[in-house]
Amino acid sequence: MTIPLREDVAYIILKKINETGQELHPVKFTADDFIGREPTKAELLGHLDYLNQKQYIKAEFSGNAYGNQEDVPDAVNPKEVDFRVANTFGSSDGPLPHLITFKQAELTEKGRRMLEKMEAKPPEELKEGPSVPIATKDMPFLEKVMLKSGLEDLFDARDVTEVVYRVMRDLMTTEASDRVAEELEDKEVLPTEDKALQMEIADLWNDTNPIVRFLSRIRPPFYHSDSSDITNVNDNRFLARVKGEAPTAKTAFDLDTEQVVKAVFSATKDELSEERVKEIANCLPPRVRQMWETA
Repeated sequence: MTIPLREDVAYIILKKINETGQELHPVKFTADDFIGREPTKAELLGHLDYLNQKQYIKAEFSGNAYGNQEDVPDAVNPKEVDFRVANTFGSSDGPLPHLITFKQAELTEKGRRMLEKMEAKPPEELKEGPSVPIATKDMPFLEKVMLKSGLEDLFDARDVTEVVYRVMRDLMTTEASDRVAEELEDKEVLPTEDKALQMEIADLWNDTNPIVRFLSRIRPPFYHSDSSDITNVNDNRFLARVKGEAPTAKTAFDLDTEQVVKAVFSATKDELSEERVKEIANCLPPRVRQMWETA
């Protein structure tokens, strides 16, 4: 089946690869990249294939990216079966089009020249439809987290958010944490009739577990140095704790821990004053702070 090339989709792909690195590097496309464009899975894979074949990009695809049935997965390895089948092009239970993952990708010189031309004169299609900020500005909190992270379940988004908040609080004084909680009060996570999701963002920030909430208030803030002390929460331990403590979303971290954390950061910053945003930044270890500031 022939897939017509869409300049807007090709432009977004080239621009994303260029912005995320200059040499071979992992690249993830999410629904956030294509708001208002909405390419189908077939269209997105077709564009990636075309750009690779025409040498605008140099790419390695993960799994069965081209969707054929020729490279049958090894049934001896259940993990390989799960991964490869889930990435089969025609599979009804395959990945949603909001998450296509390269092993590695980079723009070729030919691709850079093409991107320069397109940036000088952007595709007309980009003038149509909503932009990302407009599309997400009024979106409910948990939907923002789900969209930007690649998670497929609102309950996973809720649980991950609570864990990210828990690790953040451990690096803050009780007074600083209370100031954040105050700004998150009266802001619901999602307009819904599901009682399990009827809560304020402040409820997640303070922690729904009463024991954890109590300990957070009486324990002094942890440090973020390079020491191996158990009270040290450096960049690596911050991300490891989020990945390890999320109770119902462990499989979600097959995506990308940093991507999920940045999704929580981005949605949270939308709810806070500039003063609180800066106060939180000052409490975070260097790489996590950079993630917070760029989210």
